[in-house]
Amino acid sequence: MGFYAERIVPRIVDVACGTKTVQPLRRRVCEGLAGEVIEIGFGSGHNVPFYPAAVTGVTAVEPSDVGWQLAGDRVRAATVPVQRAGLDGQALPFENDTFDAALSTWTLCTIPDAAAALREVRRVLKPGGALHFLEHGLAPAEDENVRRWQRRLEPLNKRIFGGCHLTRPTVDMLATAGFTITDLDVFYEKGAPKSMGADSLGTALSP
Repeated sequence: MGFYAERIVPRIVDVACGTKTVQPLRRRVCEGLAGEVIEIGFGSGHNVPFYPAAVTGVTAVEPSDVGWQLAGDRVRAATVPVQRAGLDGQALPFENDTFDAALSTWTLCTIPDAAAALREVRRVLKPGGALHFLEHGLAPAEDENVRRWQRRLEPLNKRIFGGCHLTRPTVDMLATAGFTITDLDVFYEKGAPKSMGADSLGTALSP
């Protein structure tokens, strides 16, 4: 990675994803997490304050050293053990059926091979384990004008935000990976342009 991607992008993402307006969304997506949790795309730890009491430990998968450093105060203040134990969501260094639940927030947009990452999450989840997700991606089919803008802006967005795509179809990707979606809310994020704030929040079960 170059200097911009390695040193600057994690700081931009820390600020962009750390606003007060998204805290209620983080609280919602973390509801119901329990047991040993794997969080892919841990970033700078903005979900840490919202882990429920039923969580016994969190394994953080985060490729950026800067992102992990920025998470330092949140990790130290966590009420559950949080350890960094993976760098690549596309190749997780864990045995099959290891975790009770998984968490992904605004991560699938940036992982180079999101399909591979979802297959890996399925592999390390215990049967019936839930992936809690909050992702932005392709706008609903009825909003073709928003989709057109997403396609226009995506190349620039990827350059600014370290490979972040605007047009990945989150729900379709989860279904293709073999997850069964049991809860889903599709909406536009308040305060964000529709092209960047077409969100999907829910849970998906591993078979």
